Amino acid sequence: MTKSEPQNETQNEPQSRPQSEIVETDAGEARITWHPAPKAEARFVLAVSHGAGGGIEARDLRAIAAALPAHGVTVALVEQPWRVAGKKLAPAPKTLDVGWRGLWPALTKPGLPVIAGGRSAGARVACRTATELGAAAVLALSFPLHPPGKPEKSRADELLGAGVPTLVVQGGNDPFGKPADFPEGTYELVEVPCGDHGFAIPKRADIGEAEAMTLITDGVIRWTGMLDA
Repeated sequence: MTKSEPQNETQNEPQSRPQSEIVETDAGEARITWHPAPKAEARFVLAVSHGAGGGIEARDLRAIAAALPAHGVTVALVEQPWRVAGKKLAPAPKTLDVGWRGLWPALTKPGLPVIAGGRSAGARVACRTATELGAAAVLALSFPLHPPGKPEKSRADELLGAGVPTLVVQGGNDPFGKPADFPEGTYELVEVPCGDHGFAIPKRADIGEAEAMTLITDGVIRWTGMLDA
């Protein structure tokens, strides 16, 4: 069950404005904010959820939502029920999976293949449920390969078990797993030099934040362009 939250629109705009809808799940009400690609050009829906420490205002999620629709990818920014309810702490992984499963029918309504995506904890959810839900691919932003300082507690099995084409976008200085820490696999990996877990770039770096966001969006655009719709 969904409830639309239409936003103000003006006529004759070249691209539709974002529109949000509330979706009922077994974990509570979730929210999808749609950034649509032109109907004649849309090839995929890219559903991307936030991490355990923030929402869809994350810099990388905003950059992807702004860039991908012009390249035939409708972006659906997903807010998990705990976030919509205003809670500060994310629930257990199983509960996150319940919320994501409940959103899936709404994500498939446009009739396009759905790429499951997320940042950090959201990336883990996308990987764990991709095969079960029939995702076309997985986009894993800042995949938390292990807790900071605890490489022995690897979550590589979730990433390697996604079972669909997967792109990892990882900061070069991510304490949850640097690119060199990742195991061999069939996934692709784009490194954001000097980026931390939130893709923040230190001032002393040779790359600025705008360049980092372009690196991310260009990598995702290239990858989605290679996927079979």
